[in-house]
Amino acid sequence: MSCLICGSLAFDTITTFEGRFAEHILPGKIHVLNVSFLVPSLRRDFGGCAGNIAYTYKLLGGEPVVLAALGEDGADYERRFDELGISRRHVRVVPGSHTAQAHIITDRDDNQITSFHPGAMQLAHTQPVPRLPGLRLGIVAPDGRQAMLEHARQMAQAQLPFVFDPGQGLPMFDGDELRRFIEQATWVVVNDYEAAMLAERTGWQLERIAAQLRGLVVTRGAQGCDVYEQGNCTRVAGLAAERLVDPTGCGDAFRGALLWALEQGWQLLDACRLGNVLGARKVACSGPQNHTASLEQLLQDYGSAYGCAAPARAA
Repeated sequence: MSCLICGSLAFDTITTFEGRFAEHILPGKIHVLNVSFLVPSLRRDFGGCAGNIAYTYKLLGGEPVVLAALGEDGADYERRFDELGISRRHVRVVPGSHTAQAHIITDRDDNQITSFHPGAMQLAHTQPVPRLPGLRLGIVAPDGRQAMLEHARQMAQAQLPFVFDPGQGLPMFDGDELRRFIEQATWVVVNDYEAAMLAERTGWQLERIAAQLRGLVVTRGAQGCDVYEQGNCTRVAGLAAERLVDPTGCGDAFRGALLWALEQGWQLLDACRLGNVLGARKVACSGPQNHTASLEQLLQDYGSAYGCAAPARAA
């Protein structure tokens, strides 16, 4: 069994600012903003939402099918997928384009400023949703605007249950488009800021959004997440990481675990608990695709954190 993961593949250039952004940005001067941050550390990581989600899904033993686009400079990412055993059959290499690039600055309070060049991601819509035996579910994660619209429509037409995860792509869509995404999706996953924007743009309260879905998940960082389903809202407690190293990709680790658990037949609340376990693992290491652990260890962490055994895996 497998999961279709639609989203971006990108190279992340990640830097760390040892101070606080708030101490260098004057509220009364935002209209003439001109700031520079000294960043002593710099590294380049494999990133992009599809790559990050697929990494965690594969770590748990799943077989991700990635639908995405790379630029002609993407050979390193192709080798990365080969080393991880992730198929790139549905990853298009776009001649004359760069792979998407994210440049991220993180301050000492884990606030982030990101610039993003979409590159080949803008042509991700030219890769249609494949009809493959064994696909159990999918996700529409941040990607090119047209790709998100078309892949959601194609999954709905194929009756493939999927998660709508607009992420930083949410501002690209108006209220009508976001309402259509919700109507097509099976689950929606957003962070608390995105949830407020989603409600504002659609004109629907979160309870109304959830009523049209199998479940709505609103993540709240270290505070865990709120799970809306069957008319109820349940807070799933967050987990403290062993150490706070790098938040980049934490949300994608959560989503990779969520997808794996849903594909295994777990209830949504249990899937979110596993998502929190992977999120805590990710925060404790640098980069969005460098956390490691065996499935057995992760399930033990689940039991220790929540005082119960993880649900049985599907046969």
